[in-house]
Amino acid sequence: QVQVVESGGGLVQAGGSLRLSCAASGSIFNAMGWYRQAPGKQRELVATITSGGRTNYADSVKGRFTISRDNAKNSVYLQMNSLKPEDTAVYYCRASTVVDGYWGQGTQVTVSS
Repeated sequence: QVQVVESGGGLVQAGGSLRLSCAASGSIFNAMGWYRQAPGKQRELVATITSGGRTNYADSVKGRFTISRDNAKNSVYLQMNSLKPEDTAVYYCRASTVVDGYWGQGTQVTVSS
């Protein structure tokens, strides 16, 4: 049984930092990543990382967010710096196997101006 669990969200002032963590279990995951969904908007990609360490970022977070991964722990992290009010959203972790993808329950990030 696959489980994906996020942690680390919260309330922060604009310009501040937060670090999200995600732990997956129950399978072997080739790609892991973070997505977010703001109220009234579609879920969008934030950043992804492969088991080999190749990363991909949304243009809106390049230079501010850093994704990293610990393959031994099946964990992925998102360091978010210089946060902006428009980064406010529910952040979801996704862990993908070769045949399927699994979502976590999401963690709220709120950036106040």
